[in-house]
Parts: sequence; structure tokens; C-alpha cells
Amino acid sequence: MTRIAGVAVSEAAFHFDKLYSYKIPPALADRVLVGGMVLVPFGKGSRPRMGVVLQVSEGEETPRLKELFDAAPEEACLTPDLLELVRFLKERTFCTYYEAVRAIIPYGAQYRPARAEGRPVLEKGLSRYTEAEYHLTGELPEKPRPTEKQKKAVELLAPGPLRLRQLEQNGISRAVIEGLCKKGVVSRLQVDKAPDLYGNIPFTGESIQLTAGQQAAYEELAPCLRDGQAHSALLYGVTGSGKTLVFLKLIEETLRLGRTALVLVPEISLTPQMIRRLKMTFGSRVAVQHSALNNTERLLQWQMIQKGGADIVVGTRSAVFAPLQNLGLIVMDEEQEHTYHSESAPRYSAHQVAARRAADNGALLLFASATPSLERFWAAKQGRCRLVRLTERYSGRPLPSVELVDMRAELAAGNGGEVSLALADQLKQTLAAGKQAILLLNRRGYRTVAQCADCGKSLKCPSCSVPMVYHKAQGRLMCHYCGQILQPPPEKCPECGGLLRYTGYGTQRIEEELARLFPQARILRMDQDTTTHKNAHEEMLARFARHEYDLMLGTQMVAKGLDFEDVTLVGVLGVDAMLNSQSFRAYENAFSLITQVVGRGGRADSPGHALIQTSDPSHPVLALAARQDYDAFFEQEIGFRRLGLYPPFCTLCLAGFSGAQEAQVLGAASRFGQLLAEEAGRGGQIPLRVLGPAPMNVAMVNGLYRYKLTIKCRGDKPFRDLMRRVMTRYSEEGLPVRASVTLDMNSDGDM
Repeated sequence: MTRIAGVAVSEAAFHFDKLYSYKIPPALADRVLVGGMVLVPFGKGSRPRMGVVLQVSEGEETPRLKELFDAAPEEACLTPDLLELVRFLKERTFCTYYEAVRAIIPYGAQYRPARAEGRPVLEKGLSRYTEAEYHLTGELPEKPRPTEKQKKAVELLAPGPLRLRQLEQNGISRAVIEGLCKKGVVSRLQVDKAPDLYGNIPFTGESIQLTAGQQAAYEELAPCLRDGQAHSALLYGVTGSGKTLVFLKLIEETLRLGRTALVLVPEISLTPQMIRRLKMTFGSRVAVQHSALNNTERLLQWQMIQKGGADIVVGTRSAVFAPLQNLGLIVMDEEQEHTYHSESAPRYSAHQVAARRAADNGALLLFASATPSLERFWAAKQGRCRLVRLTERYSGRPLPSVELVDMRAELAAGNGGEVSLALADQLKQTLAAGKQAILLLNRRGYRTVAQCADCGKSLKCPSCSVPMVYHKAQGRLMCHYCGQILQPPPEKCPECGGLLRYTGYGTQRIEEELARLFPQARILRMDQDTTTHKNAHEEMLARFARHEYDLMLGTQMVAKGLDFEDVTLVGVLGVDAMLNSQSFRAYENAFSLITQVVGRGGRADSPGHALIQTSDPSHPVLALAARQDYDAFFEQEIGFRRLGLYPPFCTLCLAGFSGAQEAQVLGAASRFGQLLAEEAGRGGQIPLRVLGPAPMNVAMVNGLYRYKLTIKCRGDKPFRDLMRRVMTRYSEEGLPVRASVTLDMNSDGDM
């Protein structure tokens, strides 16, 4: 009998993504394990291809059975729980096995094909980063007489081994410690480099003090940590109610029980403040996982978690795959945010992955928000999720007062600028009082449209069906979808030669107007253009906290989770565009963003005030957001969802099609719809509503035409099995050559 590995290979098409059998050579017998990375010969030319072992068995050797090229070391093997997540993603998101593996393991821990001594081998994606660690192994000889530095080094090493940088921090140079190595007093080992992220944050270890309302919320949730069963709960509290302190107390209890905790935030901009609070409370047992870390930092943090060096992990969406063992608590802060949904394969929802991990570990999954998603609040109201409320702001502080500013009246009064007279007056008072303000405009750039004065056409990206945006600071037009740049910006229309007029406004334009109105004010702009360099979010927020800036202007990254004591004024610009977007979540997103950003003000002793600029001050969503009345908004919006059959009353599955020839893409989407109807007819009673095919909101990106089928369904296993059959038939008919197809089970209605 021969040992045979069942391997899922990389770069597999959907209908070819299965286990391929390979013979395990004797030389690799100890290294080929379920969950391990391997290099295999694939296809007629036996070209090297990456794979993951999902099965090892005994079987008969056949002449066609190929032999594995190479296998990764045992420590690179996926743990059983992470391997289960690979299968879970494959089942739920229609990705391939290897796409799931790549989502779970950080780049630095992955392997790639290479050649050594003329044969295919595995090579690590990132070189191993090590550093010297010194151990005291003998006594310091009396002769020659030891120096004071040598004595100090021995004294420092007596309690246990230290790294070189730790010795250097205590005044011991490399020359001194290496000299002791030569004498046999000290030995040197090369060990994995220790991650030292956020080492400047002081560990205070202060006890967590809760208000009566917070304590009541904690006492309702804490029993869910102690019974070893899986639970889900929604912590719904008004902005500024101190939900984070409840998190900290629950984490403290989780650690006391000998278990680990995972804290997820929706955006990188929210990680610095959360990391600071966790580090100050729990010290070095906190690890970080998010995309702003470089590959080395992320790998070192991942290895520290894997080896049990961290009890708490904080990060963005991908941190849901952190290799924590014995999870007791998972917190999803601002759970309503769309950034918890991946927009590339595998198209997973962090909510679903977190729920699976909580179920597998018997953990508490705690969703938290001042504006929960309608699906989450509906589940809580239906009793499928425990609902815990925080109804008052911390220390009884009032919610900010809100004023709606009619921009039509501003224009009639002769103010053609984007900053209303009312907002300008409030900013003037805020600056005079030495306080700070936050302004939200969810649109970056300077001008948003270049339009011809003669033919009226806007200048669109040559590869995408969207207008290009003028960025004045860089002196260029830019497509926010494919990144294409026109520099310098054209002055004449490419269609008719007429003069181009640049209209609309973005954050760069508002920054310029604010600088003109308040020349003495120090303005911080936070958007995708200004936060590209490493640690940009952390540095900017720290400087704002130190009062190095008076005004913070930004996109949605300034709207949530930030806590600054001296912010007393909040302004919301461009809200009409949010209300008029095409998504069925348009009102929900607008209500949430307004409520969240208004809640940034008045979080200390000084009361807060907010101004919302709009051309429709009577809009019911704005009135509800101004009152911070989520319950009334929910009752209004859930009625529309039920009437239109949108989530939570169905699952929305989007089938997206893209290709170079529009007619072929449309034809392929139509054929997919026919195959779906045929298979649904054979499969019994599977309730479906299929809309389309129709162009996506952005009908072309990167030169590829895009169409969609919108499928309203139950999203259960029978439906997923149905879609797998349809995908297989679509592939067997050769249709992917005309148009690639992508399924998204967590869609908001577009891609």
C-alpha cells in the first residue's frame, strides 16, 4: 500500500477545484500532513503548482499516480480549526480551496514555487527574520578582571535570557556581550524576531470602572462567557455611551477564565484608539492584525498569536482568521459597516466567519453599534440574538443638538460656497473658544466632474464608465475605480473641442475653502489620498488629540469610533448624494453615517452641536438622524424592506459577469439565468426571484463590461447546492471565455 495525499491545487477553475491524488515519497513522509502546503506536478507538462493537503490515506499505487515535489515544514501546517474555515469558505462563498487558504494565511507565512539544484522546491514567501538571544551559561571569571559593563550584563541575564536590543537599552553593547560569548559565560541563539509594535504605549493596568448602566450590561453578558456554550448578543448603545468599557470588562473576564479574545473594527482608522485602550489595560498580551502592517510585521504578529504569545487580537476584517486557540469572546465593533464584507475572492462576511468560530469554540459573539444593521436588530427583536441596551451617554452627558441647514436658502442669500454661513459662524465660535471641530464629506478629490460647456458631456475614464475626479494638489485627473491618471488635466473636451468646466467638490476643495475662511486655523484632511503612508492614521489622530490641529476634515474614516474630548462641533456636507445613491441600503447608510459622526461631538464637559447641510431639510431620514432616533428609523425602514423583499426578509445573491465584448457578457448573463431556471425547476421547491440581467451601477471597469443578475433567495444549503450545479454547467458550456462569473452571497446589490 502507498500513502496518498489528496491535494487542492492553486489556480483551479471552479469546476476543476477538487482533490487530486499524489504519491507521498518516503523522503517527505514525515512532512506531508493534512493542512500542509505542498508543491505538486500538475497537468500534461507536470508544471510545479502550489497545493494544500486536505486528505492523507492509504491506497494502491497506479502508473498514473504522480509524486509530490516538496512539502512545507510541519510548523507551516494549518491547524484543524483553520482548516475547517477553509472548507467553510469554500462552501459558503463559491471560492476555490486555495483562494480560501490565501485569505486565511498572511503572505509572509505562505510558500511559492522555486528551483534548487535543478529540481522544483518550495520557497517561503518571506525570509525568516531572526535576532540574537543571549543566555547566561557560566560564571564570570575573576581574571582577567571583569569590567563594570560585563558585570552588569551578567546581572541583567541572571533572571533569564534577553534579546540584543533589550541589552542595548540597558547600556550593554554588542561588543561587550559577544566578548562574554567568547569567554563561555554567555551563549547566543538565533530566534524569531520578537514583534514590538506599539511598544511606546504605557501599560497602566488600571481597574476598569463602569457606570451603573455599563455594569448592568456587563452582568447580562458575562454569564454567556462562563457556560462554555456559543452565544450571540447585540450591544446597542447611543453614541458616547461607553460600549468600549463594557468590551474591556468582558475581555478581562475572558482572560480570567483562561480563554482568548478577538476584537474586530471595520476600518484601519479605528485601530489606533482601540489598540491604545487594550494595550494600556492588558499590556503586551495584545497582538495586531490589519493591512497597514508590512508583511514582516504581520507575519511576526501572526506567529506570536500562533505560538500562544497573545491572549487578545485586535484588527480589521482579516483578523477574523487569527490563529487564536480556545476563543472565549469575539467582539465586532460598528458591526453594521460594509467593510466587514470582502469584495474579492473569497467574498466572505466576517459576521459569518465569526459566528462559525464562536460556534466551534463555544464563545460569545458580541456585535456592537449605535446604529446596528437592520438584519442584526431584526434578529435581536426576533429573539435569535440577545439584545442589550445602553441608553445613556457616559457620565450622563447629553447628545449633541442638531441643526439642519437649507442650502437652497444659502444660495438664495448669495452664498455660492460649499460651507454654509451657519456652519462658518459656528466654526468661528468654536475656534474662538479653543475647541475643535470635525467635518465629514464622503467624497475625496477637489472637483468631481469635468463637463464640457458646449456639448454638456462629462469627461469619463477611458477604461471605466465613471467621470474622472480632479485632484488639484497633484495636478491631475484620476479614476477612483481603475486608478488611471490624466496629467496635466485637459482644458478642452475630447468629443467636440469645447471648454471643460470643473464642477462639484471634494475634500481638497473644502480644505481650500476652509483655509480661505479661517486663515489661522490648522486643518487636518484625512482621506484616502492623505493616509497612504505607514502609520498615517495613528500619527494624524495623535496629532489631532494633542491639539496640533483645530479642524479635522475627512471622509467616512472620521465618522466612527473616534473619541476626542475637545470636539464640540460637527459638520456634515454632501449628505444629499448619500441619500440618493442606488443601493437599497442608501437610507440605512446615510442614517448610520450621520448618527455616528454627530456622536463624535460633546463627549466631555462641553456640550456638542452638529450642523447638517442639505437641499432637502424636510427629508424624514435626516429628521430621525438629527434626533438620533434609531428605533423609529428601524420601524420605518423595516416596513420598506418587507414590502420590497430585501434583507432581512431574503438573502441577496449577486451574480456578476464581466468581459471585453458587451454583447457576449449580456448573452452569458442571460444564459446563466436560463440555466438557473432549468436547475431550479428540477430541484423541487426552491423559492427564487431573479432580476436582470442589467448593467451594474458602474457598467465598465478597466475596459471590461459588467452585468449582473440579482437573485433574491433563502441563502440556505439547497440554494447553494443549486448555484454550484449552475456554475458547473456554465463552465461546461465554455461560457467563462465570454464572461467571467462571480457570486456574492453578501451583496448590497452591486459590485
